[in-house]
Amino acid sequence: MSSFKTNEWEKTDQTEHNKVEPGVLYLVATPIGNLADITYRAVKVLSEVDFIAAEDTRNTPKLLGRYDIKKPLVSYYEHNKRERGEYIISRLRNGESCALVTDAGTPAISDPGEDLVVLCRQYGVKVVSIPGACAAITALTLSGLSTRHFVFEGFLTTARGQRKERLKELSSETRTLIIYEAPHKLKLTLEDIYEAFGDRRVAFCRELTKINEEARLMTLSEAISYYEQTQPRGEFVLVIEGAPEKRAEETELSIEEHVQKYIDGGMTKMDAIKAAAKDRGLPKSVVYAEINK
Repeated sequence: MSSFKTNEWEKTDQTEHNKVEPGVLYLVATPIGNLADITYRAVKVLSEVDFIAAEDTRNTPKLLGRYDIKKPLVSYYEHNKRERGEYIISRLRNGESCALVTDAGTPAISDPGEDLVVLCRQYGVKVVSIPGACAAITALTLSGLSTRHFVFEGFLTTARGQRKERLKELSSETRTLIIYEAPHKLKLTLEDIYEAFGDRRVAFCRELTKINEEARLMTLSEAISYYEQTQPRGEFVLVIEGAPEKRAEETELSIEEHVQKYIDGGMTKMDAIKAAAKDRGLPKSVVYAEINK
């Protein structure tokens, strides 16, 4: 049993560290769906800062109203981050405190808050992160896939050529991969992932912490078929199984030699292609094209 007694915890919890300081930017994590998923410390900071920088000044008041917080709001989002970032920095350098919030989750993760933190570092402004909800971690824990090692990719580029190139680079990644995607782009993105990765397992997580929360584990081929019949709804977090680890002897073989090894063992050519593709973490189409050049 720990020797850390309750009265010691209470004493630690009331240190100067919990006071809102002048001239500090606070990165405050907000709920990703359920408004009850906010920390006591986040509510305290939001209540005590001089002003709040929000991704959407129409959306944030809903959260603030839930906790009876009344503070001036300043908009800060992707298309005004350069001009508004300098404005926020000037106020911070004049001794005001600011809480930065995004519509949902942790600021600076796939979010222009990253740029504001960079500015703070350049100007010597102190930054404090108030931890809380993060859609990527929530989805990962629900996925049923390996959580031991993982990679966060965030949103893929909307330029399809660049997206395909990036997915090709990621196809040999053995760690679990986390990607964000909007519902109207999901079908095309799945086709591109399948082309680059082959038929791997993916957890499709949506409406996280909300009434209609869903975490559906399928192979990519099953998902492509499913979403042809079912219209995607809500923002998605895709948790993708990593590529299989290559055995040492496989890395020494060419694709042709690898396929031939299975044929020599009694497999048909197509079964050998499938087996080699699975071993190497490649789509069957890539292996087929390579041996039929």
